[in-house]
Amino acid sequence: MTNTRISRVFMLALAGVLMTMVAWAQGDKASRPSPPATATGKIDGATITINYSSPSVKGRQVWDPSGNLAPYGKVWRAGANEATTFETDKAIKVEGKELPAGKYGFFAIPGEKEWTIIFNKVPNQWGAFKYDQAQDQLRVTTKPKKSAQMNERLVYDVTNKAVVLKWENVEVPVAIK
Repeated sequence: MTNTRISRVFMLALAGVLMTMVAWAQGDKASRPSPPATATGKIDGATITINYSSPSVKGRQVWDPSGNLAPYGKVWRAGANEATTFETDKAIKVEGKELPAGKYGFFAIPGEKEWTIIFNKVPNQWGAFKYDQAQDQLRVTTKPKKSAQMNERLVYDVTNKAVVLKWENVEVPVAIK
């Protein structure tokens, strides 16, 4: 074999190894700084499942008008990495408004005194980069409150009457029937 041919074979083999390593690293979501998490439960007979990535506070200011992590007044993916998804196997009422059974992209527009919660018809998105308001199935508003304790990691709880987002010193209950 000539040196040129050996170089080509070596470069192809190296490229294959590198592509395999990248695919493996992307496939191992549990090792991400914001690992995947799931919250599930039943509310009035409907099974609710929320899939999200759970970022940590890490000493940062989370709720921020300047736009660092979860900026006030801007659409946020309600988690990290891929957009959070919200799935219900039955039609439900969210803050008194109808939401058909299905799987939705779950977004929020945080505010100091009021939040807009968004159920978007496109569930599988990366972040909120291609979020399209025209695809919203439902928007509701709710009031945040001070959390009883500091929550280092973002967490969702499905209670018997609400879904509650908890992160840092904030809780955002979303009433469901």
